[in-house]
Amino acid sequence: MRIMFLNQAPRKSAHYDPTAIEAQLNSYASAGTNVEIGFPDDYEGAQLFESIGAQAHLNGLHHMMETPAIVKKIFWAEQNGYDAVISSNTFDPGVDGGRLAVEIPVIGLLRTSMHAACTLADRVGITVPLAPHVPYTWRILRTYGLDRFVSDIRPIGVYGKDVDQRKDEIFGITEKLIRGLIDETRAEIILPLGGALIPYVVDPNDLAKATGVQVLNTKAIGIRFAEMCVAFKMTQSNITYPRAKLRYDDFVKPA
Repeated sequence: MRIMFLNQAPRKSAHYDPTAIEAQLNSYASAGTNVEIGFPDDYEGAQLFESIGAQAHLNGLHHMMETPAIVKKIFWAEQNGYDAVISSNTFDPGVDGGRLAVEIPVIGLLRTSMHAACTLADRVGITVPLAPHVPYTWRILRTYGLDRFVSDIRPIGVYGKDVDQRKDEIFGITEKLIRGLIDETRAEIILPLGGALIPYVVDPNDLAKATGVQVLNTKAIGIRFAEMCVAFKMTQSNITYPRAKLRYDDFVKPA
């Protein structure tokens, strides 16, 4: 089984070692599954991600700008033999568009992990990297009809190119946030969004041990759900996501 784990931005904007992260992702997969990191092609407006990221103001605008490039890459993935595509970003950019373009499963980590959380508990506490992620996440959850299951969303306040060197800081802040979500909002399970922090830097299992509440691994959930979809020939409904017959040229040629 071959799964593409599709980065939200072009390769030049990836502030991590793809080889190391790919090895981590494959450690979550079953035997016989190969998870490969993919990147959308560079696109006009890609610099916006760098600009608002440098200001610690990731508010979702960059996801709107990158969606066409993500959808094009999802279509390319199907044409080149991938069995499923997972949008690596935990805010699901490009997922709905991709589902309208291909027959293979296209998995969004936020939606998939939220449903896993709601299967295991009644009240979900969510952490996000930055304050601008809070209203953005509420809007996404309202679109999914899942906002009523969330006790609160709280920001860690740490992000950027140096997160690998701030592991202890991220862990300490997140531990306090989780305890607050449990004690103050009656959260029963924790969903950490922002995979560049958790699980890439901080292991959610370590947070679970420190706080006594389950902390979900969005990447592992997405990979195992994608495996299940492929194994049992499940994919997005063609009634919900009706697809036209398309060619790759349709994504790259101007009208």
